[in-house]
Amino acid sequence: PFFCEKFVLHHHCTASGPGGGTGSSVPLGGLRTLVVQQTSLERPRETWSKKMDFLLSVIGYAVDLGNVWRFPYICYQNGGGAFLLPYLLMAVFGGVPLFYMELALGQFHRSGCISIWKHICPIFKGIGFAICIIALYIAFYYNTIMAWALYYLLSSFRPTLPWSTCSNSWNTVNCNLYMSTDHNVSWSNSSTSPAEEFYTRQVLQVHLSPGLHQLGSVSWQLALCLLFIFTIVYFSIWKGVKTSGKVVWVTATFPYLVLLVLLIRGATLPGAWRGVVFYLKPDWQKLLSTTVWIDAAAQIFFSLGPGFGVLLAFASYNPFHNNCYKDALVTSSVNCLTSFLSGFVIFTVLGYMAEMRHQDKYNCEDECNIKLSFNLPLFFLPGPSLLFIIYAEAIANMPAATFFSIIFFLMIIMLGLDSTFAGLEGVITAMLDEFPQTLVKRREWFVFGLVCVCYLGALSTLTYGGAFVVKLFEEYATGPAVITVVLLEVIAVSWFYGTNRFCNDIEEMLGFYPGCFWRVCWVAICPCFLLFIIISFLAFPPEVRLFNYHYPPWTTVLGYCIGVSSFICVPAYMVYHLLNAKGTFKQVQHLLSLPFRNLRFMFLSKTDKYSLVPASQM
Repeated sequence: PFFCEKFVLHHHCTASGPGGGTGSSVPLGGLRTLVVQQTSLERPRETWSKKMDFLLSVIGYAVDLGNVWRFPYICYQNGGGAFLLPYLLMAVFGGVPLFYMELALGQFHRSGCISIWKHICPIFKGIGFAICIIALYIAFYYNTIMAWALYYLLSSFRPTLPWSTCSNSWNTVNCNLYMSTDHNVSWSNSSTSPAEEFYTRQVLQVHLSPGLHQLGSVSWQLALCLLFIFTIVYFSIWKGVKTSGKVVWVTATFPYLVLLVLLIRGATLPGAWRGVVFYLKPDWQKLLSTTVWIDAAAQIFFSLGPGFGVLLAFASYNPFHNNCYKDALVTSSVNCLTSFLSGFVIFTVLGYMAEMRHQDKYNCEDECNIKLSFNLPLFFLPGPSLLFIIYAEAIANMPAATFFSIIFFLMIIMLGLDSTFAGLEGVITAMLDEFPQTLVKRREWFVFGLVCVCYLGALSTLTYGGAFVVKLFEEYATGPAVITVVLLEVIAVSWFYGTNRFCNDIEEMLGFYPGCFWRVCWVAICPCFLLFIIISFLAFPPEVRLFNYHYPPWTTVLGYCIGVSSFICVPAYMVYHLLNAKGTFKQVQHLLSLPFRNLRFMFLSKTDKYSLVPASQM
């Protein structure tokens, strides 16, 4: 079970000539071989079975539910085709460099997000603990969305989809069918569609909860759905990347097959061209708005997903000389193209909805009061409601609705599973690398305990007011915290560890030295990119609301407290490390001066005579 190296030493044995002189020598024993075996007590690190397992795992992690519901709406809202310009700029100068940096760090140091800091800068080890807490918060609410999708999937196995009629027990008197053939239907601001009532009154049952102050009971149907989801998750990751690397061959490829089928079906629907026009029609005036650039930066950051510990974990199982530079470019490009493709899938169907309801355009002048042509408030659109109400209603009005409903919600589940596999693997790798003697031999039990903790933590999201909890976690608990953590990560790598030293590591792995573009991005542009998002969030805090519920001020305080509870690990560990560090004040002062020393040398190439302070002298 241990890693061994053998060194073969060759030696010629000779004897002196007659008389004991030192003239000629005669070989006595010829060539002798001495085998020296060096034994390491460290277990060999697990690796991917195939290179494609790694690529599909990274793609499956990066391509998630946000690519399907968030990007199309953000693009439409921020100028259509014109939005692609800030989106690509933010990707090139912010998202992709961060993506590349994390893959390179994980592959070189072969460590998770906690233990990796002993190789970079130990005082920042709290970043790893903060990442693990953030990953747990995400697991508390993200898998609930898959439980909703599973509920829809199970409800699809019937001739008539339950969200296509108003004759069910959960429907109200306000439920109206608004089909193209229904000319006598009177639609008012209080009217609701059957798809909306199925989602809010049957699946979520939010009408039974007045708000976050009174969540109500746990829905046993959703609890069973979530239990099934976590069971799949456990048996997919309990053995490590050898197992999950095989599962992603299905979960990462099936969504692309479904997207292709839905795109072809959507393109053949009447009015599909109208949706494409709304999606891509450029509004260049939008580029003058700061909001567009903020949305572009936030979208590319959360789409590629650096800072969650996943890329570090996945890359740590790669061979040392794997070309992670090429991997970063390929996987990030696939992610962006998938977002763009999803826009066509969504908006061809939305164009069909507008055609079916005899709407000439989308009514978006007043976000609060004017309803969309789909009879939903605009704030429904960016979140899961786009999938579970609007798209579900469109499917219900298509021929072969049952078939398209089954494959669509199966796709949603698989998109979510990939991200859950990755998020939990990031935590598992971090903990196993940090406590190998205790956890490595007990991986299955540790994963089981982690999954149980995630399930218990998600129970609040399964209550009648669980949708309000999901929104709170999404807005406050994870987003601002992870952006701040990644900002500190970039600063620690580029300014403390040193860009020049980091580039030398990459050259040792890949055989080439990163160009000036990557060095400038890591040391200056990426920190500015992240700082821009953080300042924008603080300057323009989101007005959180869901359905008809406006979040009271105390929920904002609660949300920030949840977010700070993870980030507090960073300064807390810094204090702990300084109090327990052995050394003089002068050595601490030397550590604090490293950012300025590294900034001085950041543009030097590997051939320059200057070099940074070796790690052994830090």
